[in-house]
Formats: sequence, structure tokens, C-alpha cells
Amino acid sequence: MTMPSAQPSHQELTSERTPEVFERLAEPLRREIKVHCYRMLGSLHDAEDAVQETCLRAWRGFKSFDGSGPFRAWLYRIATNVCLDALANRKQAKRYLPDQRGPATAEMPDGTPSTDVAWLEPYPDSELEQIADDTPSPEARYTSRQAVQLAFVAVIQQLPPRQRAVLLLCDVLGWSATETATLLGGSVASINSALQRARDTLAKRYPDGQATPALAPNAAQQELLGRYLRAWEKLDLDSFVSLLQEDATYTMPPLPQWYAGREAIRAFFGWAWKLYGGFLMVPIAANRQAAFAAYSRAGTDAPWGAHSIQVLSLEQDSISRLTLFAKPDGPRLFNAFGLPLTLSDATAKISPAYRLTGAGLQKLP
Repeated sequence: MTMPSAQPSHQELTSERTPEVFERLAEPLRREIKVHCYRMLGSLHDAEDAVQETCLRAWRGFKSFDGSGPFRAWLYRIATNVCLDALANRKQAKRYLPDQRGPATAEMPDGTPSTDVAWLEPYPDSELEQIADDTPSPEARYTSRQAVQLAFVAVIQQLPPRQRAVLLLCDVLGWSATETATLLGGSVASINSALQRARDTLAKRYPDGQATPALAPNAAQQELLGRYLRAWEKLDLDSFVSLLQEDATYTMPPLPQWYAGREAIRAFFGWAWKLYGGFLMVPIAANRQAAFAAYSRAGTDAPWGAHSIQVLSLEQDSISRLTLFAKPDGPRLFNAFGLPLTLSDATAKISPAYRLTGAGLQKLP
């Protein structure tokens, strides 16, 4: 994990408790603490609140930090406890994707979101920069890239909070059971027991014990993403469906309905796209996966408005899973990704169509 470039000496820590020293220690760790809170809480916005509370508690307790152990471990202890407190105060400790709540459907939705369900949120890749080395420690089962993928975060959200914390500390951060017991309290045996139960739950989703590695799109997948973009902007249903695996799934929180298989997904988009005059797609990245911000409008004279954040799971040369985060959460998420809520035609013409490449974004022919 990325560490502060200039750590104060033990003597400085024991003699100074100034805001400047605290800032030197805490600020370089802010982003990795935030992604830890996201994994715990399943919400970008809740993670932001948790980081603020972590920094507040850490500053208030800074005098108790004697410098005998790593400041990073001390800060993780505070952050983990902040998250456990937040989960204890929630009506629901779990966040979901729609396919975790019920069976797939072939019916068209009525547009009414399920506001009584806490839905999982995506995480901007911009928040993951300069955080971690993808090489796991010998003790870690998952790399930081694997452990932020949407499907992985969705699975660990189903764990009881303490099991969730133990799994993240041991199998993602690579802490020992002894270190984790010191942080969370309890015996080493209780930590090992919680870790085994958490691993057993994950094994139902990952039989080989590992999440699929999150790799940059290869050349064929880059072309696939370009075709995906063009299919949306041209409302080309046949081209869109041809990009899907036969058993692909489509979810769209906060709507509870979800669809399994090409034909069911085709039926949905054949119905849904008729409600719009067009789409403009902006490539982004979320959860170390390919993603798009979609803008829509009703007619040719209307401005482009924020429609959805779309996160894609790719397997070989096709799309295995499409998660579309739509209204009413979509516009709020646009802000989190640093995107405007509306685009004019003049702005849209600046970047009408792009594809993802290893060097960044390139304009499509």
C-alpha cells in the first residue's frame, strides 16, 4: 500500500501533536481509508462520511497515539470501528444489487424504485489512483483491484459486519489474525472462526477461492466497448444484443427488476429505448471495470440530461453483466464522478464517440 513519503520520527510524534504533524500522517492515507470504508459500507457517499468521522476521531485521539506502532494500522482501526458503528445504526447492514433480492423477470418495470432497499453504489476509479500496489502480500487472497470489483463488493455486503471487517483486514489487506484481533478486539481463535465463515460464504460465489482478476481491456474488448457505445448512440438493438453473452444479466438499481439472458434483455431494451430520443455515451471507469456515463434526451432540441452510470463486466469478447445505476441515484452519482448533469449540443460535439485504449480514449471513426 502507498505510504506517506515523509513519516515523522518517533521523537517528533511523542513531542508534537500539532495539526501539521497529523496532516502529514493522515492525508496520504485518506484515499485507501476511503476505499476500505466503501468495501465495508457499499456506498461511495457513506464512505465519504466515514472518512470524515475517522479523521475527526483520529484527531481527537491523536494524543493517545504513542508512535510505538504504525500510524496506518491505528487509523485503520478507527476507520473500521467507524464503519461498524455506522452499520450498527443502519436499518439494514447489507447493500444489494437487484439479482440478490429475487428472481429475474420478463415483465417491464413500472418505473417505481424500491426506496426501502439499500442499493450498492459504484466507485470511481479516479478515487483509486495512487492507493495500492496490485501485488498482494503473501497473506492476502485478493489484490486491491479484485477486491473493488462490483461483484466482489456485492458479495461481501452479504456478510455480517464483523465477518466483513475480518475478511477485508486479513484477505485484502493481508493482516494476520493476531493483528486483526488486536484491532477489532477478541481472541485470535474468534478471528479465525469469523474469517473461515466469511470465506465459506465467498466460496459459494467464487468456488476457486478467487475473484476474477480485473485486467485492462485487451484489443478485442476495446473494440467491443466501441461497438457498445455506438449501439447505444444509434439505438441499434441488434448490435447491442450481439455483444452480450447468452446468459448475460442486466440489473438497474434502484429498480428491483432484473433480466437474465439475451432474449429477456433484448425485450427490455426494445421497450425502453422507445421512450428516449437518443443517448450520448461518455466512457469512464468504475470499480476497475469498463463503464460509461449515459446522457439521454427526449427530442433533438432538448439538452442532454444525466441518465445512468453503467458498469460492464467483460468475459473474453462479450459482456457477461451490465449494471445500470439509474434515477433517482444516477444524477447524484454523476456528481461523484465529476460529471455535469446536463450537456448542450455544442458540448456534446466535442466528444461524440470514443473508445477505451491502453493509452486512454481515442475517437472512433
